[in-house]
Amino acid sequence: MSDTMSGIDEDLGKAEMLLAQEEFDKARKKFADIIKANPGCAPAYFGKAEASMGVQKVTAEEIMELYKKAYELEPDNVYYLTTLGSFCADIGRFNEAEQYYNKATEIDEENSSLYFSEFAIAYFTKAPIIMEKFLDENTKGMIKKKTLSYLLKALDMSPEEAKKLLGS
Repeated sequence: MSDTMSGIDEDLGKAEMLLAQEEFDKARKKFADIIKANPGCAPAYFGKAEASMGVQKVTAEEIMELYKKAYELEPDNVYYLTTLGSFCADIGRFNEAEQYYNKATEIDEENSSLYFSEFAIAYFTKAPIIMEKFLDENTKGMIKKKTLSYLLKALDMSPEEAKKLLGS
């Protein structure tokens, strides 16, 4: 078993090196080979998703499925979860992004403020771009309100506390 594990680790190392060298196609193929031999290897799915980001022909849906599979295999891996949330925000799937970030706060309560603020910033910066066609004052207000609610969660502060602080 340890021989197999060291072989997987060695292969993962090679694939990650290709990824670091921005050899995205080669890295993607290497991660795919690891997945074929070890279908339960979460880091290989995650790595393939990361490598796929550099390959134009790969769809956002395919990348998302790879991130999801890595998370399914290691449901307590907050890094996989927040990366999936960030990717969802990047492609305009804000409801899913919100769910993944909230799930991260449940798994890692100690760092919940980090995940709440990360979602808030991602939403605030990406939502106006994604919703450009519908960006009237009402939509801008909605985006700011949701962003502010998550920033307040990050600060563990109620709207009333914030108003009191800002009023002084």
